[in-house]
Amino acid sequence: MPGTTWRSADGVEDVLGSVGAADGVLDGTPLIDPTNAVTHGVGTLLTGNGESMAGRIAELAPGARVVKAFHLFPAARWTAPSQDGRPAVTVAMCGDDPAALDVVGELVRDVGGIPATLGGLDRVRQPEEVAGFVIGLAFAGFDPTSAIPHVPSADGDGGSRT
Repeated sequence: MPGTTWRSADGVEDVLGSVGAADGVLDGTPLIDPTNAVTHGVGTLLTGNGESMAGRIAELAPGARVVKAFHLFPAARWTAPSQDGRPAVTVAMCGDDPAALDVVGELVRDVGGIPATLGGLDRVRQPEEVAGFVIGLAFAGFDPTSAIPHVPSADGDGGSRT
């Protein structure tokens, strides 16, 4: 989108171009998309209707195993102690390659989170829209966690599945 600022996605094309991603050098490599292509302070998505940033990255890096993850929590949340001894964050992930999802899931566990695979890249726009919603609330002065009701996981453990 000419003239559009991609915010946390700024520079993605340049970085992928500089490593030769379009030539397939990342073929077979798990590639994490932690970006939020949203209007700063507002949270509206800057990708076109039905498009996703993770999908754009997959187009820019043919053969890379793109996984959307690590885009919802600020750094301070990773170091915050949990109140019940469980990891403080659940990391929503979307990707088409099971092996790449396993690699990213291990990284999530290594930093103290719980990986939650939601589906393939065909579903990735949903967590990208959630990020916009969360960012919009936060910049408007509201606690995003107060806008989302606590719903126990299907197994009743509060979401501690791994």
